Amino acid sequence: MEDITISEHFLRAALSGAQAKGFDTKAMLLKANISPDVLSEKKARVTGKQYTRLMQALWNDMQDEFMGFYKHRSKPGTFATMCQLVIHSANLESVFRRGTQFYSLFEKPISLELSVVDNQASLIIRSEEELNDPMHFLQESLLVIWHRLCCWLIGTHIILDEASFTYSSPEHVGEYRHLFHCPLHFCQDVTAIRFSTRYLQMPVLRDEIELRKFLRTSPADLLAKPDDSNSFTARIRKIIGRDLSADMPDFEAVSSLLNVSPQTLRRRLKDENTSYQEIKDNLRRDMSIYHLCRREYTINEIAILVGFTEPSTFHRAFKKWTGLTPGAYREGERPEIEIS
Repeated sequence: MEDITISEHFLRAALSGAQAKGFDTKAMLLKANISPDVLSEKKARVTGKQYTRLMQALWNDMQDEFMGFYKHRSKPGTFATMCQLVIHSANLESVFRRGTQFYSLFEKPISLELSVVDNQASLIIRSEEELNDPMHFLQESLLVIWHRLCCWLIGTHIILDEASFTYSSPEHVGEYRHLFHCPLHFCQDVTAIRFSTRYLQMPVLRDEIELRKFLRTSPADLLAKPDDSNSFTARIRKIIGRDLSADMPDFEAVSSLLNVSPQTLRRRLKDENTSYQEIKDNLRRDMSIYHLCRREYTINEIAILVGFTEPSTFHRAFKKWTGLTPGAYREGERPEIEIS
């Protein structure tokens, strides 16, 4: 769904490189229609659209696709040029080979490596020099961008077997469920995503015309939009839909609609680092933010729309989710504007 929201952690992490280099991060937030006060609210969230605008403002203002996390800049257009090269690849394996070869031409802080062992492929991120990235944002972003770019190129969702990270489990680990729908392993030897080698021989289906349209907003929106894959989380959100005023289906009914047993579904959701109750809560939270940003309904009407019979219950739940009351969240929003 387009309405998944983004934690304030990713705002602070994305801006940390720019802040360290002395850029006006407050101005970047305002360009994205985000109140700078959001950064002081530990549970605050913004829309995917706002986050996309922030990433675009960050790259445009800094003129650096590395976002200040390295001593040298990656000039704007580097990613687009790489895409124009790999779009002519025969298959996904060729995409990886050409992409890594392209980036090897430049001085860079990190490298991408494709490793194949038996029937498992790994896309590994290696730090060649020390990064000014204490929140690991650049490494996480590259894994997400490459995964979603490759899915788009071959027109097939690449199911991840696991994701590993060289650092310890962070406080925001709960947010990883929208980035990596797979088991997570921390304090490992490498930062990488792993998947079946069968994807490597899948052909590239996109052409240059599609790529031009894709690059109008990418890679910014690759980080902002949800992984609308065939994960059980995404499929359950689709089953529930956007109308939350009626009773949601119970777990057994959802299992039946997905043609799996309740035991299997419970296990699959555990693999995706979530649960049915958490999916329902997050869906209510995200739809609440969606409606609060648009001002089409009163707060009491929104409470009913997202499935609460009592406004007071909605207020308590929303403050638990975001750290703010619905009214305070709405007052912190600005009218939607378009950033050219």
